[in-house]
Amino acid sequence: MDFSITAEQAALRRSVIRFARTELNDAAAESDRLARLDRESWKKCAGLGITGWPVPTAYGGSGFDPVTIAVGLEALGYGCRDNGLVFALNNHLWACAVYLVEHGTEDQKQRFLPGLADGSLIGAHALTEPGSGSDVLGMRTAAVREGDEYVLHGTKTFISNAPVADVFLTFARTGGPDAPAAAALTAFVVSRDLPGVSVSRSWDKAGLRSTEMGQVEFEGCRVPASCLLGAEGNGFNLFTSSIDWERSLLFASQIGVMDRVLDDCVAHARDRVQFGRPIGVNQAVRHRIADMKVRLELARLALYKAAWRKREGQLAPLDSAIAKLAISESHLSSMLDAVQLHGARGYLAEFGVERELRDALGGTIYGGTSEIQRDIVASLLGVPS
Repeated sequence: MDFSITAEQAALRRSVIRFARTELNDAAAESDRLARLDRESWKKCAGLGITGWPVPTAYGGSGFDPVTIAVGLEALGYGCRDNGLVFALNNHLWACAVYLVEHGTEDQKQRFLPGLADGSLIGAHALTEPGSGSDVLGMRTAAVREGDEYVLHGTKTFISNAPVADVFLTFARTGGPDAPAAAALTAFVVSRDLPGVSVSRSWDKAGLRSTEMGQVEFEGCRVPASCLLGAEGNGFNLFTSSIDWERSLLFASQIGVMDRVLDDCVAHARDRVQFGRPIGVNQAVRHRIADMKVRLELARLALYKAAWRKREGQLAPLDSAIAKLAISESHLSSMLDAVQLHGARGYLAEFGVERELRDALGGTIYGGTSEIQRDIVASLLGVPS
């Protein structure tokens, strides 16, 4: 059992941290305040190749394996203080691009992957609806076949990247009312410029504010049958086979955030003096920091186990659910500790610690809530439902 990373992965980690610290942090507070994606920072990330890390080199990407990508994303989270930008990149990669990598036809790959890889196209995942979030099979958006097209009607809501996206990985019902739910869903690759596609509103959020979120309307949108992803009626199977990526690697950057904030807390415990001595000599402070380190290391192990399984070509529903649950809840707990350790500075917007907490809040919700992950783990262990 080897826990080391390769020389190439170590070099990637150093270069990404150096890039992020130098290029991505100046606009972080302003992007959060304005709730706006920093498009210049997006272009810089694309220039480094981040937007195409999992895309094969034949389509303009880097072709990195999942463990290498986990190393890179952890480094990005460590170096970049604009967590919303990092989250937008992750949505682009794991909720759109990787679906095309794994399930797209050659024509679809040639058409969409080069633009997604070089960042000139931004991807989004149009799944959630006003009446269905965790209940994926309860969605109402419908797609009716008419000749060589499918006509889409429906509303998708709380869609990350929607206001800026060029490509929507969209799920809709194609089966009739009597079709089994699991066989009624179909996936489509929908271009934003198709008639009948509109982003009807933008949502204001507590955290990850520089990832813009919107509501997408499909009103008689005619999608060419050539944009069907996989087979008709196989959307649910496609979703369950690809969600491993989102539930594991999307959270790799949070490991980097936890590591960075831990370093900040150690420095604060050493430098902040009260009653004539550093606050780090107090057991209450020391133990919080120790707990932050324990959470970090255990969450990191869960991440890399899931990434290793994906590198080996295995399905990883249990490991990805465990990783998602462990990382998101550890991240939130550690950001709460960071605010407490920094006192008033932790609570004030000027110092940036409270932004880390706000950004951590959503992690236990998006990608499947903590409650859903616990249900998945219990079911996979054979616990009756």
